[in-house]
Amino acid sequence: MAISTSFKSRLKEKEDLAEGTMGFHFAKPEGFQFKPGQYVDVTLIDPAETDSEGNIRSFSIASAPEDEHLLVATRMRDTAFKRVLRMAHADLEVNMEGPMGSFTLHNNPSKPAVFLAGGIGITPFSSIIRHAARAKLPHRLHLFYSNRRPEDAAFMSILQELEKENPSFKFIPSMSEMNKSTQTWNGETGFINQEMLARYLPSLQGPIYYVAGPPAMVTAMRQMLIAAGVDEDDVRTEEFSGY
Repeated sequence: MAISTSFKSRLKEKEDLAEGTMGFHFAKPEGFQFKPGQYVDVTLIDPAETDSEGNIRSFSIASAPEDEHLLVATRMRDTAFKRVLRMAHADLEVNMEGPMGSFTLHNNPSKPAVFLAGGIGITPFSSIIRHAARAKLPHRLHLFYSNRRPEDAAFMSILQELEKENPSFKFIPSMSEMNKSTQTWNGETGFINQEMLARYLPSLQGPIYYVAGPPAMVTAMRQMLIAAGVDEDDVRTEEFSGY
């Protein structure tokens, strides 16, 4: 079992993952272990600026346990915390606490997993799906990933590659505002709903569902699943509020 600890870490790399979304790669301490789907608290040390939202944020780890660094990803709202991160130089030191959380893949591989992600809610699933491919987990995995436009969707190319790599993984991205995009799109459109799930799942009853995204999306998905006859015990959720 991963034990939560406090430790210092340093920023190693930052990258643009999508419009308005950045990824930050932090050094992973020797011996640090986590389960895919868990999160860490990141605290800025003596930042150049601060505001009423404070110097600490919780981030799901988007990388796999096998990766060299700890990757976190976030929407870049205009807050002091995000501005400091955006401008940070390599080797910026932060305090971290973790891993924490139980939003992790169930053990029984005979039950499929269905992931419903909205926007930055993709981060815990990024970790789970990367690990599943590397560890060759037997679980059947479906990921439904909702964004406004392809330009807003983090990890798209990585998830498409993982689908090719892992025959047990099916990736279904969907866009809700293609009229605002400059890209072409041949995939699903609209919000995730019962009809979309039914096109890809043999049965809506049976899988374990994991829902992560903004609170309104999480609430809507839970209500949709319960109305479709899914056992409430088979629905697990994680809300990403405020980003």
